[in-house]
Amino acid sequence: QVQLVESGGGLVQAGGSLRLSCARSGSIFGITSMGWYRQAPGKQRELVARIRSDDSTNYAESVKGRFTISRDNAQNMVYLQMNNLKPEDTGIYYCNLNGRDRNLLSRDYWGQGTQVTVSS
Repeated sequence: QVQLVESGGGLVQAGGSLRLSCARSGSIFGITSMGWYRQAPGKQRELVARIRSDDSTNYAESVKGRFTISRDNAQNMVYLQMNNLKPEDTGIYYCNLNGRDRNLLSRDYWGQGTQVTVSS
């Protein structure tokens, strides 16, 4: 069973930086993509950034130029470097893995989330 554990959240002033980490454990047949989603109070969960198996990436328009997603396959880690943070970046950030299980069925796995709070 895949487990995802996020870390690195916290309280930061506007303009500051944070680096989120996601550690993956457990076996999976294949990984299609890994990404970061966030959910602000009273809003739906939204995609922030995603990196695919071919290393292509995509970002939400609101974070382009400020956030960078990367991964370390050897360490089973995915990172989100967040620079020039804004109060609207506040929310719970979730790590996501989309892949195929042993039955080759596509599945989504989620971490428990880490809180990011940006003060103005």
